[in-house]
Amino acid sequence: MLETIISSKTRIKLLLKFFLNAQSKSYLRGLSQEFGESTNAIRLELNKFESAGLLSSEFEGNKKVFRANEVHPLFENLHNLVVKYIGLDKIVEKITYRLGTVEKVFLVGDYAEGKDKGIIDLFILAETLNVNYLTGLLEKVELEIERKVRYVHFKNNVELQKLLSQRHHLLIWEQ
Repeated sequence: MLETIISSKTRIKLLLKFFLNAQSKSYLRGLSQEFGESTNAIRLELNKFESAGLLSSEFEGNKKVFRANEVHPLFENLHNLVVKYIGLDKIVEKITYRLGTVEKVFLVGDYAEGKDKGIIDLFILAETLNVNYLTGLLEKVELEIERKVRYVHFKNNVELQKLLSQRHHLLIWEQ
């Protein structure tokens, strides 16, 4: 869907990188390695985003580091667009309904870092969880969004917080 509106694959990758998780930050050569693209193509897009005010930058040593400008008037719209593009809105909507006592759902792994790798990893904090219902839902959602969804169920918030402290994560739903 997004590919028909935005023809630049590099631009789509940058939108995912910076607007899915606003805490993501990166520099030109790091993005080049991550995307497997030339620094020139990425530099052109970064300059466009920065001149539009969508990205801000600062120097960390000799590296110019970019991040999403969360105070830009379009930030929330772009974030929502990226969430819908990946299909997180459908996952959350279907996961939290009739599943048990779900307290929180976190996005972890590649997508929490803004990388579209095709596998969505979730941590679900719930006292009880209807696993059979969840498995059936995820099979349907995977077909709809064309991405694999994996999850880990946590009953204990302490154990969950310990793992979250060791990796990128994004809270996508809370009761």
